[in-house]
Amino acid sequence: MKKTPLYDNHLALNGKMIEFGGWLLPVEYTGILEEHRQVREAAGLFDVSHMGEILVRGRDAGAFLQELLTNDLSKAPDSKVIYSPMCYENGGVVDDLLVYKYADDHYLLVVNAANTDKDFAWIKDHLSGHVEAVNVSDAWAQLAIQGPNAEKILQEVTDFPLSDIRFYSFIPEVTVCGVQAMVSRTGYTGEDGFELYLPADKAPKVWESLLELGRAMGLVPVGLGARDTLRFEAALPLYGHELSAEITPLEAGLGAFVKLDKDSFIGKDALLNQHNQGLKRRLAGFEMVGRGIPRSGYDIADNGSRIGFVTSGSYSPSLGKNLGLAMMDSRYCQPGTEFDVIIRNKAVRAKVIEIPFYRKKYRK
Repeated sequence: MKKTPLYDNHLALNGKMIEFGGWLLPVEYTGILEEHRQVREAAGLFDVSHMGEILVRGRDAGAFLQELLTNDLSKAPDSKVIYSPMCYENGGVVDDLLVYKYADDHYLLVVNAANTDKDFAWIKDHLSGHVEAVNVSDAWAQLAIQGPNAEKILQEVTDFPLSDIRFYSFIPEVTVCGVQAMVSRTGYTGEDGFELYLPADKAPKVWESLLELGRAMGLVPVGLGARDTLRFEAALPLYGHELSAEITPLEAGLGAFVKLDKDSFIGKDALLNQHNQGLKRRLAGFEMVGRGIPRSGYDIADNGSRIGFVTSGSYSPSLGKNLGLAMMDSRYCQPGTEFDVIIRNKAVRAKVIEIPFYRKKYRK
């Protein structure tokens, strides 16, 4: 089992450790509901050092990534972050990832922890032109600070004007707590916030400094449990749930990140065909009408016939409702449509509602 550079810090904070994607990580410290609300109302600090980082460099790096990914990188300026699925030939998803563009010949791919080795093998197998790919995951630690007070707290430990960092942009070198870090502004919670990429051995110092300084402004450590409920309320996809080798990005509602007008990319023919034929199933959000919490994998039915399955489900701390995301027959995806979720062999009524469930107006 792998451990992040902050493993001992989590134990010192009485973090409840679980296995996730081959890593030992904190699922909670004081409680998922409390940590969730603290991020929505103040700020939370996350250890996301388990995420993978793959460096792609060389004269043909840009052209290579254009072929590898569904999104269009050709017009992206330097210091921009681009979200994109990476697909198989059949349109299924290898992974969804973030691309940090340093320059036309220099990119950093941030991939999901459990997929790092698989992604790196896929990338190496498809290398073409003057390009090199290096898995640099072990050298990096990654912290995320999220919530309405995130900028104010982080500004206390850096001289760089954080308000200059636009949404989905990054600055390659920023001094944070006396440590050189790459700082971006993306997030996975539905709130404003920043990511700090720094040398693995420097992570404990920055983690401790931020928690100590930010305590007065409501900053708390947050585990995987609240990370999941926060991203779920914002209807942000989680690989293995809303995306997989069997679920295409079009079905997952990510058509904005699939540029079918590009010359070519891996999976284009399959996705173009799916687009032209019309989606037989797609992702929809729903609210439980009857009592019960929907969980990933539960069947969805209409008059006893299976019409889909739950991809993610939870009690929503922000909205006080039992909500779910489902991959289901497109005919049932209109808001207001009712169906049954099969919870412990019992049909419980639910209805389609619009997603995201939670929408925050924050600075972009």
